Formats: sequence, structure tokens, C-alpha cells
Amino acid sequence: MRYILIALLVALFGYSLALVLQNPAELEVNLLFTQVPAMRLGLLLLLTLALGVVVGLLLGVQVFRVFQTNWEIKRLRKDIDHLRKEQIQLAQQAAAEAAASVRHEKTVLDVYPNDKI
Repeated sequence: MRYILIALLVALFGYSLALVLQNPAELEVNLLFTQVPAMRLGLLLLLTLALGVVVGLLLGVQVFRVFQTNWEIKRLRKDIDHLRKEQIQLAQQAAAEAAASVRHEKTVLDVYPNDKI
């Protein structure tokens, strides 16, 4: 993986260098807040490409974070629903066991009505 990354960086550097060298024309650039009197066209292309990559990565990270948060919320809601159903089942089992216990005690008391504790 490291070698692939190094190869990509070398290729990107070579492309950038070729872009600057193949576009030697100088032109005036207005950057909204300032004006550059002379800038090479290749360098301008390189700067706009880098700025686009950085902005794209930042927006991509934000969008992915939103999707990841939504996926986590959906997963947690499913977990909550599952736990609620499980809790209801356990409560129903406990109620059934309590009702059976009460019936058993009542039956035992009915068989021996003279025995008092």
C-alpha cells in the first residue's frame, strides 16, 4: 500500500510539474480581495486544482459524517425496539409466573383450610 501511495504522489508531482512547464503564459489574476499582476497559467491551474481537491475532501467528509450519523441513529432505534420487545416479553413471563404462584398458593390454602400459619 505504501508503494502505491508513493507512486501516486510521484505521478501527481510529475503531472503538476508538466502542467506548469507546458503553460508558461503569464496573465493577470483578480482574487476578489487582491490582484496578482502576473501569474503563470500552469501555476494558476495547479492552485485551482488543489483548492478544488481540498474543498471537495472537506465537503465529502462532512457529507459522510451526516450519513454515518443517520446510519447510527437507525441502528440504535432498531436496538431500542428490540430491547423494548424483549422487556415486554420478560414482563409478561414474570406476570404469568406471579399469577401461577398466586393460583398455587390459593389451591394449597383451599385444600387445608383448617391449617393456619
